[in-house]
Amino acid sequence: MSSPRPRALRAPSVQDGVILCGVLLLLVAGGASGRLQEPAGPQAVSREQLQAAISRLGNLDYETRTEAARTVRRTPGQQAVPALLQAVAEHADGYVRYRSLVLLTGFNDPRTKDAIRESLASPNDRLRTVAYSFLEHNPDPSFTAGLLGALEKEEAEFVRPALVRALAAHGDDPRVQQTLIRDTGRGEDFFRSAVIEALGDYGARYAFDAIAAVAKLDGPLQDDAAVALGKIGDKRALETLAALQRSAPRVRQPSIAAAICLLGINCDSHENYLIEMLRFADQNPGFQDLLRGAAAGLAALGISGRASAPDALFAIGMPSRDPTRAPIALAVGAIALRNTPLMMATLEKQPSQSEAISLLAEGFDMLEEDLDKERFFAFARRTYWESAETSRRRALMQTLIAKLDF
Repeated sequence: MSSPRPRALRAPSVQDGVILCGVLLLLVAGGASGRLQEPAGPQAVSREQLQAAISRLGNLDYETRTEAARTVRRTPGQQAVPALLQAVAEHADGYVRYRSLVLLTGFNDPRTKDAIRESLASPNDRLRTVAYSFLEHNPDPSFTAGLLGALEKEEAEFVRPALVRALAAHGDDPRVQQTLIRDTGRGEDFFRSAVIEALGDYGARYAFDAIAAVAKLDGPLQDDAAVALGKIGDKRALETLAALQRSAPRVRQPSIAAAICLLGINCDSHENYLIEMLRFADQNPGFQDLLRGAAAGLAALGISGRASAPDALFAIGMPSRDPTRAPIALAVGAIALRNTPLMMATLEKQPSQSEAISLLAEGFDMLEEDLDKERFFAFARRTYWESAETSRRRALMQTLIAKLDF
């Protein structure tokens, strides 16, 4: 977190007084600890305050831009959405346009799709990434042809995976199926990995043969292909995975174990293998590849809905230090983004919620999926507003909001 830079003194304005009074009221509401209490619902602000907050979304100071985003998120949708739409379309700062689009997606407003449509043609990589991610979570067949056309020219390293996932979400279209099957074997490994992962996440049985062929080849894509076969759930994969258990190098074994568990075969024993591998790598330095593989395997199980997987990650991860801690934090963050209800349920039962959320926060810091984070934040915020005032769930959401700075 950056330190505030000194600035010239000026006379306080009326607006400063209003802001100060608001902060003092929140501090009082937060109790003796001084923690800011989350408001009970959306909070209207003046048009000028909202515009100023949007313009500060690109501020270099972390606290300033975080507080600006917090103000926008808590503004009622009927006020925030038009202002964000205008910022996405017109603001001179490209980063502010990007952050405005991310925040806009959290309001679940039908007008968002208009901004998404415009952003697909933007030269701003960040805007295109958000647009593709939005279409992954909100599939619309009217966009399919445009997405297929974009795939032929989109080369930005951190944009193309979001585009691939958007297409995978439209996997009922035969044109999409043919294109993604082709791309499992075409291009750089980084891009092929994104295709294989997306096909697995969307249970693309139509790509089974293409992915099975990749799984049989030793190399960096073998892990992705094995896990994808497990996610697809076709029992024919067992023959390939069993052969890999016998022949693949040790570093591939965590992915293979996770894949067989995902198929629903001897899941308890394969999950226990991943947990024991994680413990072993935690206690014995020098097994970083196995550590990452075991953490990623447990993440895949957690995303699929297996509650014991995040339980194990928290149990081993909370008392750990790097190099163990980082892969576990990343796995916890991935589960939170891909299976938010399971993560909330897991956090709710943790004996030390503060430590658990700290581990989650570290994972979030390493993840780049800003739209998925915004979806998580919106879920937490709605849950807070809808929960009983004295409930354990509301207290958890308050801690989450404070620790994750949203």
